[in-house]
Amino acid sequence: MVNGERKVKEQMKKQKGFTLIELLIVVAIIGIIAAIAIPSLLRARVSANESATIGDLRTVISGEAAYQSANVGWYDEISCLNNPQACIVTYPANAPTFLDSAIATLQTKSGYSRLFYPGAQPIPLPATNVGSQSSLSSYAYTATPVTSGQTGVRGFGGDSSGVLCFSPDGTEPDGTTGALVFNPATCNILQ
Repeated sequence: MVNGERKVKEQMKKQKGFTLIELLIVVAIIGIIAAIAIPSLLRARVSANESATIGDLRTVISGEAAYQSANVGWYDEISCLNNPQACIVTYPANAPTFLDSAIATLQTKSGYSRLFYPGAQPIPLPATNVGSQSSLSSYAYTATPVTSGQTGVRGFGGDSSGVLCFSPDGTEPDGTTGALVFNPATCNILQ
């Protein structure tokens, strides 16, 4: 028995590492796990991007509504919401802004490109000492995925009516007139 144990120990000392079959099995298992996990992670990223974009749309709508009350009942260019003192001469310098600069500068954010469409200017414009000379009667704010299917699936839009909509295929909802065009093919109301 001593010789048998000695031979087993010698054979174990000679074996250093894994066989090719063992390595292939480990690589195959890792590949299967990755194939299951990666699509779920991509779907989660798209969902997070869409949720952040919807939140930004709501922020713009809320900011415009608050700005409207400070600007004698009129909306304004999105840049005025981040720097109201530049647009409303009587707006106090120490008063808060209405919108974060990351949203007001229309940067690509959360995988979405954003655009702001101004509506018509009111006639007559508010007096210089009361309101902004860039006042608007309406606006539309849209967001489309930078890479459809990867950074987002749906396109989104919101306007001065306070309604949000989405396009199921990622195209931009039509807001070029300063108001969204509600059409089931391109602008479904977001519940």
